[in-house]
Amino acid sequence: MALKDLFRTKPISKILQQGGDGEHTGLHKVLTVKDLTFFGVAAIIGGGTFSAIGNACFSGGPAVILLYIICAIACGFTAMCYAEFASRVPVSGSAYTYAYVSFGELFAWVIGWALIMEYSIGNIYIAFSWSGYFTNLLESFHIHLPEWLTINYTEAHRNFLENKPGEGFNAWQNAPMLGSLRIIFDLPAVMINLLITYLVYRGTQESKNLSNIMVYIKLIIIVLVIAVGCFYIDIDNWTPFMPNGFGGVMGGVSAVFFAYIGFDAVSTLAEESKNPQRDLPKGMIYSLVICTVLYIILALVLTGMVPYDKLGVTDPLAEIFALKGVKWMLFIVSIAAVVAMTSVMLVFQLGQPRIWMTMSRDGLMPKRFSNIHPKFKTPGFATIVTGFVVGLPIFFTDETFVLDFTSIGTLFAFVLVCGGVLLLSPHSEAESEENKTKGKFRIPYINAKFIFPLIVVGGIVVTQYAFPTFFADTFDFSGDATANVTMIVFFALCIVMAVLSFLKNLSLIPVLGLISCCYLLTGMSLGNWAWFGLWLVLGLVFYFAYGRSHSKLAKAE
Repeated sequence: MALKDLFRTKPISKILQQGGDGEHTGLHKVLTVKDLTFFGVAAIIGGGTFSAIGNACFSGGPAVILLYIICAIACGFTAMCYAEFASRVPVSGSAYTYAYVSFGELFAWVIGWALIMEYSIGNIYIAFSWSGYFTNLLESFHIHLPEWLTINYTEAHRNFLENKPGEGFNAWQNAPMLGSLRIIFDLPAVMINLLITYLVYRGTQESKNLSNIMVYIKLIIIVLVIAVGCFYIDIDNWTPFMPNGFGGVMGGVSAVFFAYIGFDAVSTLAEESKNPQRDLPKGMIYSLVICTVLYIILALVLTGMVPYDKLGVTDPLAEIFALKGVKWMLFIVSIAAVVAMTSVMLVFQLGQPRIWMTMSRDGLMPKRFSNIHPKFKTPGFATIVTGFVVGLPIFFTDETFVLDFTSIGTLFAFVLVCGGVLLLSPHSEAESEENKTKGKFRIPYINAKFIFPLIVVGGIVVTQYAFPTFFADTFDFSGDATANVTMIVFFALCIVMAVLSFLKNLSLIPVLGLISCCYLLTGMSLGNWAWFGLWLVLGLVFYFAYGRSHSKLAKAE
């Protein structure tokens, strides 16, 4: 196979034919802009709100709101890129499909492989968080599950080795034995995965109705949490505003960004939308705006109610009311968390099978992944496999690993989506009339020729003024140089994009989306990059062993 064959792109006309008008039909078109917005809110407000926000506040203090704003800006630019792709290519597949159109087959496969981390593996973290709040809810009814059924094996073993008292240590000590193996697993996490898999298997209509109800419930309760919490704010807790410096703020990037992943799950529902070219962009952008406002207010309430160093827990919303002695809110928060995380799992588990379905249509995955259930009109086999992919790791992994692993994969996908728009989207002056279809979303074309280079120069000047030692520290390799290397690579990318913007008259918004997502990647640790690299290698092995030879584009040629 020639090298150029790895980068063969798929015509949009062919994708549209396969995505419901020609070769593949059968998915129910039942979703409106309201449903898509609610799916986006359902995916965004969940583990990031009720769990990950605690670690982010612990790392960055009150200044974590800056990181939420940075992530929101990055996701906002990216959402506009997703929206244009979704409008041009209104089929399932999300970033995988968009990469196939713009970058070619190999990049499409890499993105599809990375999205497994966002949807399937991300749901493992949500399942663990859901289990914690559900167990607390049971305790309020005086129903107690043994510790060895409420914690994962890895965490219990680590707590035992560290001689750390608590749930994990007790689970290791009291767990029943099967030969020499201790039986320790998170039963609620396993059960919620089975329930969600069954619901998604049954149909989109049922999933939509349940998701909308859960969104209403959790939005009402989150507003209640903010309203009650405002009465317990002590403004002295906001001082110092940035207790661990900007490095501490960026240290929470995995937790904060995890809060935002999911708005792109809306794009996987294109073929079940009544008017995808109009409604998909609105659904993504509306959900992002709503959730950003809620996150910033919630972070201010949390860090105002208690000192930031008391928020490094897995259930921060429950913790703040426990510390303030507001016991009636503990019950309400537990209900909200259970509802919110259930809706997140529902949306993520809707998204992953549809990506596999699209990859299967292209021949890169076995044909069974694209089979549509004759009665329920869902990708049945792919849905069951997704349930196994989420369910099995619950028995042997833990939350911290999954959180970091998911965030880096999602950011990588976002970078390629923004880059894909730069390759695909014509300048407004040159855009042909047939592309200006009424109802289609288009990113406003702003020429980055002079603006982006000025932004780069201005950013350097402001950084040097605000943080005089930043550049000196970045080029100091005496200690752990991981963050330094990634930051230097980021500097080089900024310069390259500034030159390309000047020479090629690139569109400003996709450039800003690409750069902002790359900046967030500089906050990832060396361990994250190592595991992500290993994951990509495994994906490439599968592609060259199966996908390359079964690709429909290859066979057509």
